[in-house]
Amino acid sequence: MQHMNLLNRRHFLASLPLAAVAKAATLAQVPLGVTTDEIDDEVEVAAKFLKEFKLGWAEIRNIYGKYNTAQPLDIVRKSREVLDSHDVRVNTLGTGFFKIPLPADTPEGRGVLDNQWALLNSAFERAKIYGTDRIRIFAFTYSEDGKPDAAHYPRIYELVREAAAKAKARGFRLALENVGSSYVWTGAQAAELLKNVKNDALGLTWDPNNAATAGEHSYPDGYKLLDAARIFHVHLRDFRKNDAGKVEWCAVGDGTMDNVGQIRALLKAGYKGSFTLETHYKSPQGKAHASRTSLTELLKVVERV
Repeated sequence: MQHMNLLNRRHFLASLPLAAVAKAATLAQVPLGVTTDEIDDEVEVAAKFLKEFKLGWAEIRNIYGKYNTAQPLDIVRKSREVLDSHDVRVNTLGTGFFKIPLPADTPEGRGVLDNQWALLNSAFERAKIYGTDRIRIFAFTYSEDGKPDAAHYPRIYELVREAAAKAKARGFRLALENVGSSYVWTGAQAAELLKNVKNDALGLTWDPNNAATAGEHSYPDGYKLLDAARIFHVHLRDFRKNDAGKVEWCAVGDGTMDNVGQIRALLKAGYKGSFTLETHYKSPQGKAHASRTSLTELLKVVERV
């Protein structure tokens, strides 16, 4: 029954007359890319895929089997040359900065933070090579079967504030992603972060699908809590709930995420940033097939915006 409802929804949307929808958006208005390692870890393969779809943007995370921040600079430069040869630019550099449990305020914990500051410096170097000023970060994690400790928020805000100051001094912006089992998971938590960290070098990678896994009605409810001017980047995909009521990723168009409504709301708010398909959905035919399936439907979404 759920499958039939989803099919009916897709057929209904596809059959709407032009007068029933807003004027079709273009890729100039919705600058769309894909996280390259969700196509292939080989940058050459991902770049050809993007060019096939006439997409001029990519988010870089893993390249050639490692996080970009773990790759030597000559490999990073090589990947930039590959992207350039396919007319693909980098919209955001994905990093694992602060995607760790909050270290204790002890000598050992401060050593862990020293490693994180070194990671951020590595990200600055690589972002410069890729020609982007936007770096994706996080706001610390907790055990998946545990709960966040509200007493940690002031220290988390202080550390994010420090990171934003470092980024601003170097001419970069930090796009903090709301992600599962993180102290910033939902739109509500992201809104609180923005209220407490005023630096304009700190904004969001808004991921409404991630927020939905926490039980939040991320669009429109979670999104309405956010300062749209401080959304630097947006992740798109789709989700549905399985028979056990747990959120699972699926191909765009096979789930319940209102991507049309979310994109429209962002454009209405004056959002000029980029969008990335972060596929996550697993296809038996491999991740390139999964990204191809979702991207094909996402391009139809853009046409309906």
